[in-house]
Amino acid sequence: MSENSKFNAAILIIGNEILSGRTQDTNTSTLATWLNSLGVKVLEVRVIPDVEETIMSSVNLLRKKYTYVFTSGGIGPTHDDITSESVSKAFELPYERHEEGYKILEAYYKPGEFNDGRQKMIWMPKGAKLILNPTSGAPGFYVENVFVLPGVPSILKSMLGGIKDKIVGGNPIISQTISLRTFESHIADSLTAVQNKYKNVEIGSYPFFQAGKLGVSIVMRSENLDLINKCSSDVMRFVKEKKIEIVNR
Repeated sequence: MSENSKFNAAILIIGNEILSGRTQDTNTSTLATWLNSLGVKVLEVRVIPDVEETIMSSVNLLRKKYTYVFTSGGIGPTHDDITSESVSKAFELPYERHEEGYKILEAYYKPGEFNDGRQKMIWMPKGAKLILNPTSGAPGFYVENVFVLPGVPSILKSMLGGIKDKIVGGNPIISQTISLRTFESHIADSLTAVQNKYKNVEIGSYPFFQAGKLGVSIVMRSENLDLINKCSSDVMRFVKEKKIEIVNR
């Protein structure tokens, strides 16, 4: 069994603006890349609306199924930011003002600026632990294995360092990519043979379009660098045999 199969995660992206297409989700990529570096494999990603019942049911399902759950979005000062209260209800915890969080934001804002809307950002489930925010002051929080983060990508990214020591993972997941000027159908059989040989390497093929021409990127992922190198050598062997051009991307 892979060491990393013990440590997994789900990502829950919350927000009507993502579902409507008004806002592009980049937090999934940020979180998955960061978790891979810690040896935690992301096994599921969901995008859901700002609906209390949906947030509650998703959090309760995912937190029982995976080692960690990371939510993004819905913890700001506006009326539609309902993630914090929904998470409180999912855990059946009182929803209350976090005193430490209150002091942080009270000191962060100038006198008179810490209004009711901003005070809403430090209402959390009873007993929640803070995730400090070095960018804009307002903290996130975590309860058990559920980590609640903001939706603004730059702010979310800046807060990850503060919870690195809270995440237990396996060996970092290594990725290597070979991009080729070819079609998937041209390499399908050869790639299947390599995958069958290296069961512990996850191999994916992803078509791309560059400079007016089609190509395929082969991505190999594993926690074992030696296996990736051997797998890569086998891929390069059939690439040379088929006289396929390698592309720099």
